[in-house]
Amino acid sequence: MEQHLDIHIERREAKKTKPAQDQLGFGIHFTDHMFMMDYTTEIGWHHARIVPYQPLVMDPAAKVFHYGQTVFEGLKAYKTEDRRILLFRPQKNMQRLNRSNERLSIPLINESFALDALKQLISIDQEWIPSGSGTSLYIRPFVIATQPELIASPSSHFQFIIIMSPVGPYYAEGLNPVKIFVESTSVRAVIGGMGEAKTAANYAASLMAQEDAKHNGYAQVLWLDGVHHKYIEEVGSMNVFFKIKGIVYTPALKGSILDGITRDSILQLLQHWNIPVVSGDISIQKVYEASREGTLEEAFGTGTAAVISPIGELHWHGQNLVIQNGQTGELSNKLYQTLTGIQNGSDPDLFHWMTEVNMR
Repeated sequence: MEQHLDIHIERREAKKTKPAQDQLGFGIHFTDHMFMMDYTTEIGWHHARIVPYQPLVMDPAAKVFHYGQTVFEGLKAYKTEDRRILLFRPQKNMQRLNRSNERLSIPLINESFALDALKQLISIDQEWIPSGSGTSLYIRPFVIATQPELIASPSSHFQFIIIMSPVGPYYAEGLNPVKIFVESTSVRAVIGGMGEAKTAANYAASLMAQEDAKHNGYAQVLWLDGVHHKYIEEVGSMNVFFKIKGIVYTPALKGSILDGITRDSILQLLQHWNIPVVSGDISIQKVYEASREGTLEEAFGTGTAAVISPIGELHWHGQNLVIQNGQTGELSNKLYQTLTGIQNGSDPDLFHWMTEVNMR
């Protein structure tokens, strides 16, 4: 594969207008350039290139449209006060991308090359990285099946693409607690399915419930297990944690939820602070009972997009559960301040999580 890994660069002549930092939104505006690379079974991965951001031209019979053979990742680049550019644990994203690739019969990528390509893309579009509080450059690598054939079998042609978007906070609430609807009827994933893969189908399966939740005033959906409909799994875009009587509980990785990189980072921070953590089955009933007993101290979600999102209210079977009086908990705030401090370079990188992008 290595003989095909030279990157051709074609720069955009007329640069796009950058949005004001208070009008970024999330995933709305995109940088001047994108990375692309092709795959065929005869050649392998080849034709790596950085080109102006542009629409894709694809055959209507491309398998991605009909059989959903696609995976993606999400990570961020941050600009420090001294103008350095940092990536948060990007190697973990490339490793997870390949795990998703394997699950969906997509050829593996060269992880070190993909990271180098990303760094080159960031270097070219570095002026797009915002520097305001809570802002970053969101990065979306993804792979799509492009073989024009309607036989239901793995594709023999793929494209690996990276696009980037300057973003503000994922939730309009920022670090303020969000309201979550507990879904106990629909099922998103089960053990043995694709819940642990970062693939479009997992998110498509959650959209109807998410729309219903938003219609009723809730920011997201909390999914329960697909067999018993009682054990907590994850929120649509976040892993979840509950602090009960000084112990932090989070669902275990069993194959039906995403192995979150922010989740793993939070677990390391909690261990570093000597806060006890239990990773295992936790029922929604236990959370409600802890609330009634006054031992549910706080709850929060974790993910690349929101980093830390305190949960201020749950709604399950007509029962509203208000957590921490609807306020951000002490631990949630500490985790957010610590993690974002490491990411933006203002706090020491005790765990060697950050990778600096050398400007060319």
